[in-house]
Amino acid sequence: MTLPKNISVVVPIYNEEESLPELVDQLLEALRSFGESFEMVLVNDGSTDGTATVLRRLSSEVPELVGVLLRKNYGQTAAMAAGFDVASGEIVVSLDGDLQNDPADIPLLINKLREGYDLVSGWRFQRKDAALQRKLPSMIANRLIGKVTGVSLHDYGCSLKAYRKEVLNDMRLYGELHRFLPVLANIEGARITEVKVNHRGRQYGRSKYGIDRTFRVLMDLLTVWFMNRFLTRPMYVFGFGGLLAIAASLFASAYLLVIKMMGEDIGSRPLFTLALVSGLTGVQLFCFGLLSELQIRTYHESQGRPIYRIRATFRGGRESE
Repeated sequence: MTLPKNISVVVPIYNEEESLPELVDQLLEALRSFGESFEMVLVNDGSTDGTATVLRRLSSEVPELVGVLLRKNYGQTAAMAAGFDVASGEIVVSLDGDLQNDPADIPLLINKLREGYDLVSGWRFQRKDAALQRKLPSMIANRLIGKVTGVSLHDYGCSLKAYRKEVLNDMRLYGELHRFLPVLANIEGARITEVKVNHRGRQYGRSKYGIDRTFRVLMDLLTVWFMNRFLTRPMYVFGFGGLLAIAASLFASAYLLVIKMMGEDIGSRPLFTLALVSGLTGVQLFCFGLLSELQIRTYHESQGRPIYRIRATFRGGRESE
């Protein structure tokens, strides 16, 4: 039986065969010197190189290491969700597996968390990335996300974060929502802050992010905006829009009725078409709001399916399905 740990470090990994041994060494150095019980949950997200082989070997050599192999490449959000579910620590720390996050900053985040916060986010104050391709778009995105969601952080894209496990248990991850974890935590009433952390240039391989990331961020931003504002009250947005459309339809219809009684022809007027469309749209929005209310109750009362499938888990070199 595996006893719960004080700290769980969750690292999603994809094609990091070269950096993996060094990452484990740096994690061990930072966590063993911290002096608390810990585990390292490394999630292989369907890597196509030798990452799985290296992870299996390291799990037999390092007792604190828990290796998780996913059946295929599900994406970073699913890999993080798998790691969070496997983690047994009271405090969970996440970071990237490419060595750009510094494991030596983990104690800093944990100590800050214990000041009374539920989530501490890293801020790559001196980011070692290309200014035009990465830093400028990130700065714009951070400000946009802060304005839209009301949760202002300098660096949403930093994977180095510390969480209380009970906060993670309240959140459901899907799509590409890992970058919006502070917003999801805020929905659950979490106390959030950020600290400056070290950032290092990439030593091995190349970045996995492409231009399509911008589109995914925008779509997910719309999702978390709706969740943050109307998750438990969708009727407020759909019902309000429906009532406005119905009111506009009734106003236009009343005007058309008056001029019809005065002998004018209204059949060819664009306003007549607009009144019909507004009325139908309003009824549809109002009904959609009612259906959304029912769906929200189902969402809160049902048990969601996981967004990943685990092929095998390694603890102390022993494999379990």
